[in-house]
Amino acid sequence: MSGQDDDASENNGEAAEREAAKQRLLAQAEAERVPVEDTTRAVPDRRWRRDQR
Repeated sequence: MSGQDDDASENNGEAAEREAAKQRLLAQAEAERVPVEDTTRAVPDRRWRRDQR
């Protein structure tokens, strides 16, 4: 029976590691996020060329 307990603790450990990795990724994504106000709108190439004439 102790073998089953070892498997359960390994599964819990892996689940905790996955959750920790998920939190690190979310924190990294939030840190790298660019606010909408800081982005520029893409201008279609034809209109851009027309404005340059």
